Amino acid sequence: MSVYEAIRLRRDVRAEFTGEPVDEETLWRILEAAHRAPSVGNSQPWDFVVVREPGTLRRFADHVAGKRVEFRDALPPERAETFEPIKIEGIVESGTGVVVSYDHGRGGPQVLGRATVPETGVYSAVLAIQNLWLAATAEGIGVGWVSFYDPVFLAEIVGLPPGIQPVAWLCVGPVREFQTVPDLERFGWRTGRPLSEAVHRETFGGNRFAAELPTDSTPMDTAAP
Repeated sequence: MSVYEAIRLRRDVRAEFTGEPVDEETLWRILEAAHRAPSVGNSQPWDFVVVREPGTLRRFADHVAGKRVEFRDALPPERAETFEPIKIEGIVESGTGVVVSYDHGRGGPQVLGRATVPETGVYSAVLAIQNLWLAATAEGIGVGWVSFYDPVFLAEIVGLPPGIQPVAWLCVGPVREFQTVPDLERFGWRTGRPLSEAVHRETFGGNRFAAELPTDSTPMDTAAP
């Protein structure tokens, strides 16, 4: 699978997990890909906590379910109705959680490249997540990013030391299929926008750039769906 195919095929997986755990060899390859991500000052500020204990998975799933209810109840009625059928996690079904954490102290007090933009440390951890996600997709493994949680609760449940920040809980496991359309589009929550609306020339208010390019000439358009 080419990188363009993996990008097109990648989905935030919720309901498609088979229930079978990802095997250790494949999981290690995926984590190795994550660990090869670029990082500011070569600080590699991430760690990966692999969670497979059923009791821990269930405890976190119950916590997330409560946060889902809180979000739904805060929505206007019409949006709550749209949101109701959307599944937001596959914590138990995937059988494996990978918690990605960020250590701001990694690399010492002078991290090359982080002095003026401290957020680049967290950006580095997110790059590791993207590497993990694309590698998993190439292996036929699904990934779902869970974001309905209290960070303090997540840090406690996986024993993160003080000062170590949780960035993501990723559900990782084999899937029956990858959906061709993202869930939030399929369920009518929000559609995507074309690249031509996102690319600007020279300044944010400048002329559109991508609209001038043939839509059938890019590798993304020639990749398999």
